[in-house]
Amino acid sequence: MNNSSLLFGVMSGTSLDGIDIVLINQNNKTINIIDFIQIPYNENTKKEFLALHTGQHSDLEHSIRLSLFHAKITANGIKKILKKNKLQTKDIKCIGYHGQTIRHYPKNGYSIQLGNANLLAELTNITVVSDFRNRDIVAGGQGAPLVPAFHNEYFFKKNKNRVIINIGGISNITYLPVNKKITGFDCGPGNILLDHWIKIHHNKNFDHIGRWAKSGKLIEALLLKLQKDSFFKKIPPKSTGRELFNIDWLNKFYVKNYPPEDIQRTLLELTVVTINNAIKIFCSSVDEIYICGGGSKNKFLIERLEEITGRNIDTTDKLNIPSQQVEAIAFAWLAKKCIQKKYNNSPTITGASGPRILGTIHYS
Repeated sequence: MNNSSLLFGVMSGTSLDGIDIVLINQNNKTINIIDFIQIPYNENTKKEFLALHTGQHSDLEHSIRLSLFHAKITANGIKKILKKNKLQTKDIKCIGYHGQTIRHYPKNGYSIQLGNANLLAELTNITVVSDFRNRDIVAGGQGAPLVPAFHNEYFFKKNKNRVIINIGGISNITYLPVNKKITGFDCGPGNILLDHWIKIHHNKNFDHIGRWAKSGKLIEALLLKLQKDSFFKKIPPKSTGRELFNIDWLNKFYVKNYPPEDIQRTLLELTVVTINNAIKIFCSSVDEIYICGGGSKNKFLIERLEEITGRNIDTTDKLNIPSQQVEAIAFAWLAKKCIQKKYNNSPTITGASGPRILGTIHYS
């Protein structure tokens, strides 16, 4: 097996904004980021993934074509990074390849990520590790979130109770207390509803720095109704996705009866309130809060989080890992663990019946 410490991590999140590819050099607990690129999805690709995700279109052959397409554009991105940094495929230990989630139903025993790891290994001539969620799920776990174990490895501090908030399409938190009994789970919608709502009304992919949400008025009565969803009352382990929080879910609350900007403001508050409630209930004695993911760019969202939590919130950049790269790096780390035959799930977080080695290896 290749003894290199160079690893690729590839992540495609529920926000459907594109593919994050990071190249790192990992030695023990030191991570050096060599390069990072994001390959954005065009509008047609985004629509195709979304159609499969929501069940509007479940054609098997179509999903296979999208998997091949995902692998091809990922391979192109990896080759660009290799060329730019004057590296050869033999210099890389492996690729941690998450793929694009289109179904996440742990209660039914499965999670589906599109992306063809066999093709990616063939095109790059690099060993690929994929399918990280299903081994955990069949062991009784949620298969998510998987990143808290990585957070614990790199963000834990002996004398500080830290909360790491990740806001992608879905928001989730990791609690790293000094007693090392880590907690992690999905809180609810992150950017998923905010992005969809502004796309409908302004044909924009996201609300830049939360400007549109800030222009609206909070609808208190609607916020209370949104918070009554049973997901928010569940105790961890728990995970969620677009299967629950989607436009059909939102339309049940007669949102068309309100000014669009007021809905955007209320959806942002839903993200903030559900994160804060999760911290209050499950993360006692918090000393520091850090944030990562696409939501870290939403200035108004961060302002509201700081107001409601009463704490200063920094991005994980302050902990030496850029906020936009945390998840991609985490999957590189998970892949290396898999190849080393080391347990890399978090049974106390996901609910799995015990430690498992997550990932399927596709050798170069």
